Amino acid sequence: MSKHVVIDPITRIEGHLRIEAVIDENNVITEAYSSSTMFRGIETILQGRDPRDCGLLAMRICGVCTGTHYQRSIEAVEHAFDVTIPKNARIVRNLMQGALYLHDHVVHFYHLHALDFVDITKALEADPKKTVEEAQKWAKLSGQRSWKASEDTFIEVQERVTKYVKQGRLGIFGNAYWGSKAYKLTPEQNLIGLYHYLEALELQRKIAKAQAIFGGKNPHPQSIVVGGVTCVQDLKNPARIAEFKDIIQLAQKFIKEAYLPDIYMAGTMYADEALAGIGGGLGNFMSYGDFRLDDLPFYESSKLFPSGIVMNKDLSKVYELDQTKITEDVTHAWYEGNTNLHPYDGVTHPKYTGFAKKENNIAYLDTEGKYSWIKSPLYNDERMEVGPLARMVVGVAKGDERITKYVTTFLKNGNLPTKVLFSTIGRTAARAIESEMMADEIIKWCDELAVNVASGDLSTWTEFDFDKVSKDTQGFGMAEAPRGGLGHWVKIKDGKVENYQAVVPSTWNAAPKDYKGRLGAYEASLIGTPVVNPDEPLEIIRTVHSFDPCIACAVHIVDTNGKELAVYKVDPIGGSCA
Repeated sequence: MSKHVVIDPITRIEGHLRIEAVIDENNVITEAYSSSTMFRGIETILQGRDPRDCGLLAMRICGVCTGTHYQRSIEAVEHAFDVTIPKNARIVRNLMQGALYLHDHVVHFYHLHALDFVDITKALEADPKKTVEEAQKWAKLSGQRSWKASEDTFIEVQERVTKYVKQGRLGIFGNAYWGSKAYKLTPEQNLIGLYHYLEALELQRKIAKAQAIFGGKNPHPQSIVVGGVTCVQDLKNPARIAEFKDIIQLAQKFIKEAYLPDIYMAGTMYADEALAGIGGGLGNFMSYGDFRLDDLPFYESSKLFPSGIVMNKDLSKVYELDQTKITEDVTHAWYEGNTNLHPYDGVTHPKYTGFAKKENNIAYLDTEGKYSWIKSPLYNDERMEVGPLARMVVGVAKGDERITKYVTTFLKNGNLPTKVLFSTIGRTAARAIESEMMADEIIKWCDELAVNVASGDLSTWTEFDFDKVSKDTQGFGMAEAPRGGLGHWVKIKDGKVENYQAVVPSTWNAAPKDYKGRLGAYEASLIGTPVVNPDEPLEIIRTVHSFDPCIACAVHIVDTNGKELAVYKVDPIGGSCA
């Protein structure tokens, strides 16, 4: 007899996500539905605004990847007005974005995803001496020593967590499926994961500081403007560049000595699932490309991550990206309007129709009708997965030497075949592979900036006359966020925003079915997944977390009765804000 499982909310993510799954008598998932339970209204807020101000508002879409939305919005306006930024501005933007990647990836794996693999309570049973040996074993796979591994360190970590247990609370480690048979790590491996979790808390604070060096603050940096950046004094100061580089080098060390070894460890222990392709999903991958390596306009320049499309896991063929083929479907999303509209013509008119039925005090989604606040994006009428795995897959398929080197080295060190990438474990591994490459590249960019400034080039902004540029125009900013392809599209009429649409990574991945009944990336990844205990569906959470969901990027808030919630008047001259 099948069982209908509801997980709401999916925890350890940004925003509210609901997953419903049907599990058959063999405990295998046969149906899955992904639903965002919040509404995004940022596009409506931006209408009628000065396009130069859009970035500061658009970054409020999310509290995690704020700088990414900021930059994409600015780039959309720069594209509309044909503005090319100076070299220093390009490098600074790369540094800010690169630091965001490292921060996001480290936080994601350790604080949002690792506890899907690591059983905290079992770590208390570990032998500290054997834990040191275990940690060094995995670090040696990549030619490293394990991050600060010592018997005393592991004893101290056990004592700290034991105190929480004796007090009847686990604090940040509370409310999980501890003891589930879906956990496969040994006690010593669990202790390694626990220690690195705690170490990553301190590291993420330092990386956030690096983001603020050139961004002014974190989250929500303020140093990017249409035409360039404003952090002139920071890039002129060698000490500031050196401080940024020191933090990145620390992150680089942690990634090589802790993060990658932990992925080798988890990947080996869950190798059977990876080899079986559990969590593989759609098999269609898309990368917009990102991190400009020259000073051409962003849509023409060579990039660290190449753009492209790979279909059906076929690495022998790559299709070039054409943004005109992107559309959004609202058949199963709580919106009015026509389906399959390009973002330039997109509309965001909410139409909430509620849930379908209520049984045993549980309200179930109307999966035959509308069941999510997230639209369903399509590329050339196909469903796509975006994110680190997509970037690595497209890079390898395109023959990019840099990406291919990092991916093949990882697989060789772990004695793993390429096919393991197409799984939950592979998606998680791709993020770690990308982190190592990103840290190495950021350090090079620091040196590039220092050399360029030392040569006397202090230019940070390209002057343009807003009053003389075309008042009726349009532009897009398309690149990658840590979670995947992110695009902002703006239409400008009489110098004001006429229409604005953002299609974000979690719109691509977390979307519901489309007008043909085809599943979104989350939904497809869950089909065929065996679940040890349907009452403790750890496997569902693990696979969904592997995408690093950020539902806040896709949604905000609405009164479903259409009532006006509040009106705020701000005095821009500096009057009282009481």
